[in-house]
Amino acid sequence: MAGVLRGLLSPPPWALERAKYDALAVRLPLAGADRILDVGCGTGRSLVGLARHVPPGSTVIGLDVFDDRIILGNGPALARRNGARAGLAVSPIIGDATALPFATGSIPVVTACRVLHDLERPAVDRTLREIHRVCEPNGTVGVLELPLVPAGVSADPERYWRDRISAAGFRIDVSERIERDGVGPYLVIVATATAESPDG
Repeated sequence: MAGVLRGLLSPPPWALERAKYDALAVRLPLAGADRILDVGCGTGRSLVGLARHVPPGSTVIGLDVFDDRIILGNGPALARRNGARAGLAVSPIIGDATALPFATGSIPVVTACRVLHDLERPAVDRTLREIHRVCEPNGTVGVLELPLVPAGVSADPERYWRDRISAAGFRIDVSERIERDGVGPYLVIVATATAESPDG
């Protein structure tokens, strides 16, 4: 049994589609970012995808609930190991996206890749407000999403995600559909934190 488990966890438990992460990364101001936070990093897939765009010396933080009932072996050690295999020193933190354990205005770039659609709408809004809170003034959020919306929401996905991100206090700078061969597109949204708090 231990050998089977080791075999499952030896390579990253997924095949990486680089194009979608490249599409997000080239639209983010990563070159000048000394801290980068990936919300919902899981096994580190998005961090591996972004790794070649991250400047040397940047502090890279991966936050997740790390529930291994969702992904076998999901935990901080796996995210750290997968990041290291891509040449990235990842600092994983166990935490809740709706209550980020970071100081206000402390992070220049935050990413959320294929995670927001798994949250219920109130949690989406709380998470995006928290991302706004921890972003530096004029900080950036980059969202990579499938064209999906949370359960119980009936709306065009692209409009829905733009509206939710704007409502959290961000100015949308980029909103694009990234087409994939034979399957649906990804949505790439990049936005700047405005000075005004979304709570007024």
